[in-house]
Amino acid sequence: MRYGSLGEPNRKPRSGSEPASMRNAGKAFRLRRLSPPGDGRYLFVPLDHSVSDGPVVPQHRWDGLVRALAAGGADAVVVHKGRARALDPALLGQCAVIVHLSAGTSLAADADAKVLVGDVEDAVRLGADAVSVHVNIGSHTEQRQLSDLGVVASSCETWHMPLLVMIYPRGPRIADPHDPALLAHLVNIAADLGADLVKTSVTRSPGQMAEVVASSPIPVLAAGGPSDGSDLAEYGAALMAAGCQGLAVGRRVFTAAEPAQAVAQLANVVHPAVLAAGTSYPTVRSGAA
Repeated sequence: MRYGSLGEPNRKPRSGSEPASMRNAGKAFRLRRLSPPGDGRYLFVPLDHSVSDGPVVPQHRWDGLVRALAAGGADAVVVHKGRARALDPALLGQCAVIVHLSAGTSLAADADAKVLVGDVEDAVRLGADAVSVHVNIGSHTEQRQLSDLGVVASSCETWHMPLLVMIYPRGPRIADPHDPALLAHLVNIAADLGADLVKTSVTRSPGQMAEVVASSPIPVLAAGGPSDGSDLAEYGAALMAAGCQGLAVGRRVFTAAEPAQAVAQLANVVHPAVLAAGTSYPTVRSGAA
């Protein structure tokens, strides 16, 4: 991967043996790479759907898709460890890589169940910039998923690795998955258990996300795009105006006719300082078709 090895795979770092500034440096460097413009705002494109739902694109289009996302201005892609191992660094440019550690499929008896299928050391060996885990609050297996989150968070501290927690209200105990108070609870669960960034569902009105963001001590990334098929960039702009510090949009991007253009529109929403400087993210053909 583009940054090479970020640690020594056969020797754990002694996290308590160096000054605090040095202990925090590794995580700070990686967090900086997750937001190339340096504004602390994030645009991630999850591509981990291939485990849960099936192929994102046919294999012959994979490299073209990754190239298109990087060219369009994605700050990071989210993939499982096998895909990360197969990524060609030349495709990525400034685009970071987040290795997803959770898995579950839509074919399972409980589609809301998630298990760990990798660890932080795997991600370190792969040269990842961050890791992510998935937690479904309200599911039958919530307790185990929270326990897994705690294990990963501790390992992230050992390896100075940023942790993105994808936390959603899903399961038989959830009455309204768009309730601002419920989503505020979720982002605080993620923060309290060690997340550096949290990705979660959105309120029915994008403006209500202000209530969720106001409760959170860490950056909140809004998940997905509008379910009614309305304009993706306008939707993202409304969420950013409500205080979200990033967007994580997968399906609405990788199923677009021109993924690079879809990403570029979102990048200009997430990183307005790029526009203020008199430039914009490129409008390029995806090459993924």
